[in-house]
Amino acid sequence: MQYIQLGNSDLQVSRICMGCMGFGDASNGQHSWTIDEEHSRQIIKRGLELGVNFFDTAIAYQSGTSEQYVGRALRDFAKRDDVVVATKFLPRTQDEIKAGITGQQHIQRMIDKSLENLGTDHVDLYIYHMWDYETPLYDIMDGLNQAVKAGKTRFIGISNCFAWQLAKANALAEANGFAKFVSVQGHYNLIFREEEREMAELCRADNIALTPYSALASGRLSRHSGETSKRLQEDSYAKFKYDATEAQDAIIIERVAELAERHGVSMTEVSLAWLLTKVTSPVVGATKLHHIEGAAKAVDLQLSDEELAWLEEPYVPHALVGVMAQNTAAAAKESHVWSTGNQKI
Repeated sequence: MQYIQLGNSDLQVSRICMGCMGFGDASNGQHSWTIDEEHSRQIIKRGLELGVNFFDTAIAYQSGTSEQYVGRALRDFAKRDDVVVATKFLPRTQDEIKAGITGQQHIQRMIDKSLENLGTDHVDLYIYHMWDYETPLYDIMDGLNQAVKAGKTRFIGISNCFAWQLAKANALAEANGFAKFVSVQGHYNLIFREEEREMAELCRADNIALTPYSALASGRLSRHSGETSKRLQEDSYAKFKYDATEAQDAIIIERVAELAERHGVSMTEVSLAWLLTKVTSPVVGATKLHHIEGAAKAVDLQLSDEELAWLEEPYVPHALVGVMAQNTAAAAKESHVWSTGNQKI
């Protein structure tokens, strides 16, 4: 395993981050492919053996049971200071807004619950899961800064945002002496490269770490076109993200398969080897031992410049989908609010 500094933090993270969305009590979540605690522990233990020290979860995953599984496993298999634990919080609920719960109070509630779930007194990276258009940005950044000052998190990150939002947030933080975002977790892989338009350039200029999710496009980049799996069949959100571009994506996927055969490695290794030339540490979900084993091997695979260009050549622009499509609509609505003079404070 190789290690790298996470942006402007002092955290040294493995080049592969274990994504823990697939861990947790399936009865408390929306994913039928979620695995139970026994199997989650086996995968976490194997990841640690392979040198993975970076683990990503969220309070929203299976009603907090993902955090609980991860916390118990890491306490049993690792020393706290040897691992980097990241978790995420969601925006305020409508009930909280109606009750007058501020953004600062919401963040305090969320991080305290996550720390309870994880069984630790701090996380290393606390991530703003998606942009909250109902809460003033000042309240979010102030609340996150309070969490840093209280020692509940060492650093903060953001997920599912546009480059202008990240730039705006860090500018506000700098102006007020608040903690700034050191990482961004967006949707980025070989068949979805829209982050390259602006986000990647901003992160390169400001030394913000890219730790993308969906690194293997929910399994599409790890198997030949036409091959299937339980997740490919049952993950409706992933199907929503990728089915519309299946034909054009298949060209790239076949090139991944051809390179994998040429090198005598898995498609997972080729797909991640490409991504590792672009980002700090991709978040790779694992629900089987071979998932994390293949991801770890990718760190050692070196593709030539010609091979990298060949993989990239068939790509065509993709429409934003899922959370980021919702962000587009919400941002347009917010822009209208500002243009009519009804500014949020």
